[in-house]
Amino acid sequence: MTDHTSLLLLIVMPFAGAVAAGFLPSNARNAEAWLAGAVALGVLVLTSACYPAIAAGGAIRAEIEWIPALGLNFTLRMDGFAWLFAMLISAIGFLVVLYARYYMSPEDPVPRFFSFFLAFMGAMLGIVLSGNLILLIIFWELTSIFSFLLIGYWHHNAGARDGARMALTITGIGGLGLLAGVLLIGHIVGSYDLEQVLASGDQIRSHELYIPTLVLVLLGALTKSAQFPFHFWLPNAMAAPTPVSAYLHSATMVKAGVFLMARLWPVLAGTEEWFWIVGLAGMASFVLGAYFAIFQQDIKGLLAYSTISHLGLITMLLSLGSPLGAVAAIFHMMNHATFKASLFMAAGIIDHESGTRDIRRLSGLFRFMPITATLAMVASAAMAGVPLLNGFLSKEMFFAEAAATHQISILDTAAPYAAVLGSAFAVAYSIRFIHGVFFGPPPLDLPRDPHEAPFLMRFPMQLLVLACLVVGTIPGLTIGPFLHTAVTSVLGPATPQYSLAVWHGFTLPLMMSVAALIGGAILFLSLKTYLANCEEGPPVFRRLKGQRIFERAMVTVSWRWARFVESQLGTRRLQPQLRLLVWIAFAAALWPLYSLGLDPGGVTWAESDPAFAAVWAIGIFCALGAAWQAKFHRLAALILLGGAGLVTCITFVWLSAPDLAVTQLLVEIVTTVLLLLGLRWLPKRFEDNSLGLVTLAAKLRRLRDLATAVAAGLGMTLISYAVMTRMPPATIADYFLERAYSDGGGKNVVNVILVDFRGFDTFGEITVLGVVALTVFALLRRFRPAPDSVESPEQQRVQKAFDEARPDREAGDTVSDYLLVPSVIMQWLFPVIIVFAAYLFLRGHDLPGGGFAAGVAMAAAFILQYMAAGTIWVEARLRVLPVNWIGFGLLFAAMVGMGSWLAGYPFLTSHSQYLELPLVGSVPVASATLFDLGVFSLVVGATVLMLIALAHQSIRRLRASRIAAEAEAASEAA
Repeated sequence: MTDHTSLLLLIVMPFAGAVAAGFLPSNARNAEAWLAGAVALGVLVLTSACYPAIAAGGAIRAEIEWIPALGLNFTLRMDGFAWLFAMLISAIGFLVVLYARYYMSPEDPVPRFFSFFLAFMGAMLGIVLSGNLILLIIFWELTSIFSFLLIGYWHHNAGARDGARMALTITGIGGLGLLAGVLLIGHIVGSYDLEQVLASGDQIRSHELYIPTLVLVLLGALTKSAQFPFHFWLPNAMAAPTPVSAYLHSATMVKAGVFLMARLWPVLAGTEEWFWIVGLAGMASFVLGAYFAIFQQDIKGLLAYSTISHLGLITMLLSLGSPLGAVAAIFHMMNHATFKASLFMAAGIIDHESGTRDIRRLSGLFRFMPITATLAMVASAAMAGVPLLNGFLSKEMFFAEAAATHQISILDTAAPYAAVLGSAFAVAYSIRFIHGVFFGPPPLDLPRDPHEAPFLMRFPMQLLVLACLVVGTIPGLTIGPFLHTAVTSVLGPATPQYSLAVWHGFTLPLMMSVAALIGGAILFLSLKTYLANCEEGPPVFRRLKGQRIFERAMVTVSWRWARFVESQLGTRRLQPQLRLLVWIAFAAALWPLYSLGLDPGGVTWAESDPAFAAVWAIGIFCALGAAWQAKFHRLAALILLGGAGLVTCITFVWLSAPDLAVTQLLVEIVTTVLLLLGLRWLPKRFEDNSLGLVTLAAKLRRLRDLATAVAAGLGMTLISYAVMTRMPPATIADYFLERAYSDGGGKNVVNVILVDFRGFDTFGEITVLGVVALTVFALLRRFRPAPDSVESPEQQRVQKAFDEARPDREAGDTVSDYLLVPSVIMQWLFPVIIVFAAYLFLRGHDLPGGGFAAGVAMAAAFILQYMAAGTIWVEARLRVLPVNWIGFGLLFAAMVGMGSWLAGYPFLTSHSQYLELPLVGSVPVASATLFDLGVFSLVVGATVLMLIALAHQSIRRLRASRIAAEAEAASEAA
């Protein structure tokens, strides 16, 4: 297997596993865990196999062209730093899957959990392996989405919903800022390729847009890593299942922010702005996070604030602009992942086996679960920075860098004092966790009798604690080579000399460590009695809660500001909304014309054909008549609107565009029928002329609307005339006419443009069409017919009475003569139209037709069946499933586009050739035809879905009539 293939598999495997897990039955608990574990282990093995190539000093790349002209390619890149994070993500992911197998209850929807978990793993791998900044943004947002789903996994819990919403809001805002920052980087460098960006540090730092770029990128990084002042979302995410917390806090999600800062450290660091922004955020997070952790009563809350603190430590190291600081930051990222994952697993075991995480209710658990207690004690000691554990080594490096002089400033002077203070707080909350949970008298009134967890549930924690011990005692032999590979890939030639020795003598960093350990122990002893009885939250800051501030901000934005804007601009009526849109469009078009002027061009008027002019006169008359009749005579307006559409079709034919004419005609037919069905359920409208007068206000409104229509229409006429009278005419038609057959393999230029040259646009358009269809269906599901449209039309009521009065009528006979002949003809047309649709589809690449036209024709066949036989009769005999048509069409079109990657071409690159068939001869075959099949499927599904949404109103009408009849009968009986 090549390195190129390995990188692609690293991304594909988790997402493929997520899809597979979602289809497993809800009771397949072991199968889901086996699947997730196999995927995580497979990713771990593949990542490990890439190390020899990485250790040689290079980087593995896999690049698939997407839109090369814009520099947007699907580029994966693995260097030493990315390899290290991929190992953390996959290894800890595998251990969390094993842990979750025993933690999750059989009553939980476990397939959904493992599906979200694997997708989250894939998104995080995408971040660390992205070789293109735009691709990194895509995976960045995916981590926010899947973390939202994981945090809100127990959606019946209000706390889980609130925590998920808060996390998504904060990280989503940061993601938008990061996107803007990445676009600025691309503008400065001229490329989004990561290697080119990393080689352009001086160019970026010296550019006038450096400060806004820095602020926007840091907004994304600091929000994702829950750094001050965006730290408050992380403790509220503790409503997630503990396996999610263990994974999110150790190797994923919150590590994405510090990963990005370390990744872009050679590009953005080294300036005073970087030092102050990153340094202040890191120092505040480090000290305040540790201080808040001391006073938490929930074990997971304590660990959440400790995560904020340790990420602040890493951020402080990165802010210094020192290569040794970057080395220490990368080293602490690794160490924090091991002890924090093990501590969250310990918290989950305690909660799982005792029924609570409240430290005030827990005590003396050492005698009930000695193995778990011992493991938690070692992991807590590593978190506190006790010697001979991995946390001590990286904290020693942190103290050394904090004590060094980097910039002569207050922040740099305060750094060593903040380092000792925050570390003392870390010792205090670590001791509190161990002492409050595992020592003291036996617990009373616990929801469950505490006992040891199963061996396999403890096994992941044991491995992680063993890693803390081994790295802490022999770091040079265990983690040294991997750390050097990661550091070299980030710093390059600037990589400094550093030592991972356990003993460096009696140095200032050692004295700072001793001071922190002693100070933290004294602090805990002095607060021991207070902590046992205090409320949740730290003194002084107890009332200053980030969640409360966030909720007030959300209320202000969504309630006060939004309501004010809605009161000024919003309306429940459609006409004012459309009027506002037209005015905005008119102003947007008028401004450049006012600034640059309007040159009508130098082309003189050509001699016009009287017949063509007459046709357009009819079209203009129909359009004006439709506008005039739209208010009170909807049916007449719809007929006139159809006439204007028919004139448009004739125009296409006249100007030698038969493909557009066919499509326009089919669309006119289908939309006219759908609008007609929709008009059936609208309330009747009458104009009150009882006094024979129309108010002055009504006249003014009509004059205003008339002026708006005339201005917009004349404006479009002037712009169109100016565009079409250029000298010489600016056109790209020749390009497509010359290359449609040679490059696209088709003679129908319009179809070749849609499915080949501009296939990506078409893919976006059908996606929008699918979204619109789903939206219409969702809206009409909540729609209820107007009271005056519930009763059947007069013709149907008369025919029903006539049928019931027939002497030859048998019991149960509901067959009516109403429109009998047309309904039979419409039912017979079903197979005919299907054949016609197939004919349009197959000829579309060379002759007028194509997937869109064929899809609309196919939808017309279903419309006729609903009109002829009714909703209940059709759905009892035809299994349409339009949502499946939409999903299949979109998925099939995407797969056809990605198929070109297998041959090394950009997305949606078409291939065409002639296929020799027996007795038939040469037949043109193009891969774009398969893409057109996806278009056909989605158009059918979208149109039929909107049809069904309208048709089901008749079922609601029958239900309303039946309910009214039953109520009337009941009242008469009473």
